Amino acid sequence: MRVMTQQWRDLVFLHWDYDPEVVRDAITAGLHHADLDSVELDTYGGRAYVGLIPFRMRNLRLRGLPPIPTTSNFPEINVRTYVRSRGRPAVWFFSLDTPQLLPTAVARIAFRLPYCYARAEVTSTADDTTIDGAVVSATVDRRWPKGGSTRIGVRVGARIDVDDTDRDHHLDNWLTARWGLVSASRRGRLWYGPVEHEPWPLHRAELLHLDDSLITSAGLPAPRGHPHAMYSPGVSTTIHSLERLR
Repeated sequence: MRVMTQQWRDLVFLHWDYDPEVVRDAITAGLHHADLDSVELDTYGGRAYVGLIPFRMRNLRLRGLPPIPTTSNFPEINVRTYVRSRGRPAVWFFSLDTPQLLPTAVARIAFRLPYCYARAEVTSTADDTTIDGAVVSATVDRRWPKGGSTRIGVRVGARIDVDDTDRDHHLDNWLTARWGLVSASRRGRLWYGPVEHEPWPLHRAELLHLDDSLITSAGLPAPRGHPHAMYSPGVSTTIHSLERLR
């Protein structure tokens, strides 16, 4: 059942590859008595990937309700990796930071997602006519429930064209074509939530600067090397209700 609609705008995708065992341990560290048989870590070329993803949330609407003033448009920055649930590619979130207290509380309760309350901002010089060369910046200073911060700057590059015949085997698509999420309750029960949106329009991106502690706050080692960097002007999404994974 459709729960809400929202738009994601000016997304930056920064990804680093990790040893799968390291990422698997970070996932299971906070899960007590969870049945993980229905979820497995997804890998590409034998490596797990961890993403740092800032973007601007726009026009968030709960089903049957108008947008809530002051809480329907805000920045979000998440730390995530990738899993498969019954063969379905999905996102596993380590943290999601926003400056809006109400959406943070609702998402933690309704979607069992580790939302955090933070001072946060995402800005972009991109517009409908100018994308190449635009600069996207993001900042986070987490205030609750634990510490962490990030400073990100990227410059947008050329459009990425993925050949449809190779789409399922292309890293750019593998990192972004995730039509669901998996979350866990405090009791370790696992849930899957379908997400619908059009295919991502993607661009290359150049990392200008990065000073981050959100990834290490998630219990992961600090990333090494240059990230795989991409940008998307965004998509419109529909979020469906969670289903229990047994």
